[in-house]
This record gives sequence, structure tokens and C-alpha cells, in this order.
Amino acid sequence: MDQKQKLCIRSLSIDWDKINRDLYLKNIPSLKDLDYLEFNCPVTFFVGENGSGKSTLLEGIAIAFGFNPEGGTKNYSFSTYNSHSELHEAIRLVKGFGKSGWGYFYRAESFYNVATKEDEYGHEIGGRPMFLHQKSHGESFVAMALANFNGSGLYILDEPEAALSPQRQLSLLYQISECTKQGAQFIIATHSPILLGLPGAEILTFDDGKMHSCSYEETDSYKVTEMFINERDRLLKELLR
Repeated sequence: MDQKQKLCIRSLSIDWDKINRDLYLKNIPSLKDLDYLEFNCPVTFFVGENGSGKSTLLEGIAIAFGFNPEGGTKNYSFSTYNSHSELHEAIRLVKGFGKSGWGYFYRAESFYNVATKEDEYGHEIGGRPMFLHQKSHGESFVAMALANFNGSGLYILDEPEAALSPQRQLSLLYQISECTKQGAQFIIATHSPILLGLPGAEILTFDDGKMHSCSYEETDSYKVTEMFINERDRLLKELLR
């Protein structure tokens, strides 16, 4: 069995006829011509400028897979604000042989609502309640990851670096790597040049029109960070004059 067959999701297709003709989704350059997407690696990164469509597609995949639109495990069922698009209704997922019974959908913008539900459900880590609202955003994310990430299932993360220091991002990178060695699959939208450095991951950029693969060094996250570190004085002089 090759690596792609072991993934929880091997590919997806989009039937645009199921989406309203005038819906804004058809005006997103990176998505309007996307009919089919194949996943080739245990970790796939979505990168692109704000508004490029990466979070929209990530959300559609998560809901089509069975996750709650605001996040959490597949067991979560609540809604505080219905803001998701109808893209998930047009997405057809082709699943592999990976164990897909478990997983987690994390989105930074609605994690407060998920944390509230976590506390209500009384979920525990190490035999003790997590009490996520008594922790900082970053500490809450770490507690959630420790309690939910393991060596099987699908994990869909939307900008996980929003809550994390650079050191914590390195810890998350390590945790992702260890989970994939045991069979987990991750699909992640991120701007983090640290997370994007994970060896063996596929990077798909939503910039420049049609979505396509790119190298780590071709991402804006890498290029801007490299420029700032190596040419900070010149860059700031040009920017602030």
C-alpha cells in the first residue's frame, strides 16, 4: 500500500453546479477553476495572502468530512454564528485507508467558542479538566493539541500559529511530525515560516491565480521573513520614510 492510499483523504472534487451562480466563491481566482485536488503527503499546507481562499477551502473540507463548522472533534454539534459558505455541499471527498474515525478541526477565529464547549463537556488531559478559559490562548491551544492529536485521524488546522510563540510553533511542528509517523494526516492553512519548514510536506499556494504547488523558499512567508532578518535596516528605511 503506497503512502497516498494510507491517507484519510486522498482527493476531493468540486461540483460547481451545486453552488449558487452568483455566489462569491466563483469569484475567488484560486478556487473558481478548481475541480479536483489530490493529496500526496501526510501534511499539506495551504498558503496565500489574506482573502486568497485558503481558509474557505479548508473550512469546506472540514465540514464535508463531518466536523462542526466552528471547530472541535466530529462529536461537536453547536453553532454560535452561521458564517460558513456552502462550498462543503459541492465537495466530494475520496477517502483512503487511513483511520479517519478521530480528528480535530481548529480555527483560530472561533476557538473561544470551542473552548467554552470543551469546558462544558468537562474534557480532561492527564486525568484533569482542561479549563481552557483559565489559560492563555497559546496555553489553551497546547492543551487542546495534547488532548486530541494522536497517531491516527485527520487534523485540519486554520492558522494555528496565531496563538503560539516561535518556540511553541517548533513544538507543534515536532508534534505534527510524530503524529504523521503513526498514520495521521494534517491539512493546515498557515503564514508561519516555521511550520512551513516541515520536511516532506506539500505546499499549495493560493496566490497568482490558479492554486499550485510551490517550494518552501517560494512562499511569501519565507521570502518576507528572510528579507526582514537579512535586510532589516534597509527594509524599514524604505517602508517608514
